[in-house]
Amino acid sequence: MSVSAAIILGPLAAAALILLIRRWPGRLAAAGALVGWLAAAATLLRVAGGDAPATLLPGLPGFPLRLVVDPLGALLAITVATIGVLVLVYAVGYMWEERDQVRFFATMAFFVAAMQALVLAGDWLLFLAAWELIALASYLLIGFWFARPDAGDAATRAFVTTRAADLGLYIGVFTLARATGTTEIAATLAVAGTTATIAALGFLVAAIGKSAQAPLQGWLLDAMAGPTPVSALLHSATLVVAGVVLLARVSPLMSADLRLIVGLVGGATALLAGLTAVAQRDLKRLLAASTSSQLGLMLLALGAGSLGAAAVHLVANAAMKSALFLAAGLFQHARQSTAFADLTGVGRVRRPAFIAMVIAGLALAGVPPLAGFWSKDAVIAAALAATTRGLLGPLAVAASVLTGIYVGRMLQLLWQPAAGRGEEERPVDPGNAWMGAGLAPLATLAIVLGLAVKPIGELLGVEVPEDTLALALGLVAAAIGLAAGWLLPAARLLGPAYDVALRGFRLDDGLDGLVVRPLLALARASYRRDRSLHAAVLGVGRRALGVAAAAWRLDNRIHALVNDVGAAALAVARVARLSDEAAIEVLIADLVAGTRRLGARARRLQTGLVHRELLVAASAAALVLILVLLS
Repeated sequence: MSVSAAIILGPLAAAALILLIRRWPGRLAAAGALVGWLAAAATLLRVAGGDAPATLLPGLPGFPLRLVVDPLGALLAITVATIGVLVLVYAVGYMWEERDQVRFFATMAFFVAAMQALVLAGDWLLFLAAWELIALASYLLIGFWFARPDAGDAATRAFVTTRAADLGLYIGVFTLARATGTTEIAATLAVAGTTATIAALGFLVAAIGKSAQAPLQGWLLDAMAGPTPVSALLHSATLVVAGVVLLARVSPLMSADLRLIVGLVGGATALLAGLTAVAQRDLKRLLAASTSSQLGLMLLALGAGSLGAAAVHLVANAAMKSALFLAAGLFQHARQSTAFADLTGVGRVRRPAFIAMVIAGLALAGVPPLAGFWSKDAVIAAALAATTRGLLGPLAVAASVLTGIYVGRMLQLLWQPAAGRGEEERPVDPGNAWMGAGLAPLATLAIVLGLAVKPIGELLGVEVPEDTLALALGLVAAAIGLAAGWLLPAARLLGPAYDVALRGFRLDDGLDGLVVRPLLALARASYRRDRSLHAAVLGVGRRALGVAAAAWRLDNRIHALVNDVGAAALAVARVARLSDEAAIEVLIADLVAGTRRLGARARRLQTGLVHRELLVAASAAALVLILVLLS
C-alpha cells in the first residue's frame, strides 16, 4: 500500500478504533488526522519532485478504483489534512463536557477520510462514492444535536438540497463514461462537443448545490445548527469545497461560454451572499454567508480561466475561514450564544480569540500583507485579464467591498462595549488549552500563506495572475468596506434590501419553500401511497389466504369423499370376493364334479356288448312310452 493511501487510511482507521474501543475519541481522531497529514506532506514532496503516485484498487469488473495524486490532488490533500488536524485538536476542547463524543469524533474522522478520498480519486466510481460519503457525514454532523428541532431540520434541508443537485453529477459521470467506455477521470476529460457540454453543465449543477451557490445557497445558513468544529471543517476544507474541486477537475471540458456561466454564477453568489452576510444578526450565520461568497469568488476565478487564482484563494480561505469559526466557538463558550446581541463586547473579554478573529478577518478582507490580500488580488487580476472582464471584473471588486463591510461590522460588534455588561474575565473553560492549540496555528497560516502563492502556481504548473490595477482595486475595496462596516449599521448600508438580505435572498422562504418542503411533502405523499399500496397488497393477500383456506377445506372434503367411495368400493370388492370364493366357485366345482360322475356312469354303459346296448335301448323306449302314456 502506497504512502498516498495512508492519507485516507489514517483518519479512517482512527474512526474505526474510536467505535471499537470507545475511549479517548478526541485524541484518537486527532492522531489519525496527524497520520494522514504526515502522509500528505510526504506525498506533496514527492509530487513537487516530479513524481505522480498512483494506487490501483479492486473495484467493479473492468472498472478498478484509482488513487491518483496529481499536483492539484496533492495541494488539496495537504490543505484538508492541515485543517482536519487543527480542527480536531480544537474539537477536543470544544467537546470537553459534551456527551456522545464517540459518535462525534468517529464521524469527524470519517468526514476527513471521505474528503481525502474525493480529492485523490482517479476514477469517477471512487469520486462518486466519496461524494456520497461526505454528504452522509455532513448530515450526521449538522444534525449531531438531533434532540434540538433546528438541528434535525437543518441537517435534512442540507441533505435534500445537495442530493437534489447531485443528479447533475450522475448525469455528467454517466455521459462521460458512456462516451469513453472508461471511468478513469483523466481519460474521460478528452471528450469534446455536445458530450462535453452536457457533462460540464451537469457538473455545474452539482457544484452549485454542494458549494451553496445561487440559487441554492440558503441551506448553508441553516447548517450552523451543528457544533462549531463541524462548521469550521465543513466551511473551510471539506463539504462545500467539493463543488469547487469538481469544477477544477473538469475545467478542460468547459467551453468559453460555459466558463462565462460559471463565472457569472460565482460572481452573483459572491454579491448575494456578501449582502446576506452584512445583514446577519448571528456570528456563525454571517460566517456561513461569507463562505458562500468566497466560494463564489473561486468559481469566478475558474470562469475567468485561472485555476491558479482559484486554488490560491481556496487554500488561503481554508485557513482564514476555519480560524474565524474556531474563534467564534470560543466566543460561543464564553456567552453560550452566537447572536451578536449576546456577543457584543466579547472581544474585550476573550482578547486572544479576538486577536485571532482580527487577523483572520482582515486577511479575508484583503488587508496586506495577510494571506487574503494575495489570494484576493489573484482573483481580481484573473477577472480583469479575462475576455469577459467587463462582466467579471466589477463582480470581483464589488464582492471584495462587501467582504470588507461584513468583516468590519463583525469586528465592531464584537469589540464595542456592551451596555450593562461588565468586562470582567469569565471563568475559563477546561478545554480552552486545546481550543487555543487548534486556533493559533490557523491564525498564523492566515498571516503567512501569502508566501505560498508562487509555490502553489509552480506546483500546479499554472500562472497565478498579478496586476497592479487589481492590487490597487483590492486595497481600495478593503479600505472602503472595512470603514463602512465599522461605521455604519447594516440597516443603513442595505436600505430596503435589508429584510430580504437577512433572509438570504430566499424567494418564498427560499429553496426551503420552493424545493425542500415540496420534496418533503412529495416524500410524505409517497410514503402514504406506499402504505396504502402495502395495505392493499395485504388485503389481497388476506383474501387470497381466505380463498386458499376455502380451497383447502373443499379439497379435504373431496379427499374425505374419495376415501369414503374407496372404502365402499373396497367393501363391495370384499363381498364380491367372498361371494365368488364361497358360492360361485363351490357351485361350479359341484357342477363339474356331477358332470364328471355322470360321465363316468355313462361311460360304464358303453361296454361294446350288443345285447346290453339293445337292452338299454329297449328299456329307454319303454320308459319313454310310459311317460307319453302318462302325460
